Amino acid sequence: MFKYPPEIRKLIYTTNAIENFNRQLRKVTKTKSAFVSNDALMKILYLTTMNIVVKWTMPIQNWGSILDNLMIFFADRVKIAL
Repeated sequence: MFKYPPEIRKLIYTTNAIENFNRQLRKVTKTKSAFVSNDALMKILYLTTMNIVVKWTMPIQNWGSILDNLMIFFADRVKIAL
């Protein structure tokens, strides 16, 4: 864990965004006692995900330096779309 710079550690080990996303998905599915089919469940999760993504407006601080460090440590996994 300590071999990575502080920016990468914060990015890797911060789970607040993931927990928030999961909470919003559970909020939609827990009110339904049953779904007609697996497709119905997948459709409601897809639509909920699209609504959640629209609300993501806060950019990651220092993204340039984080991306540089990610490319150093994980060059084989990081692909940059041009």
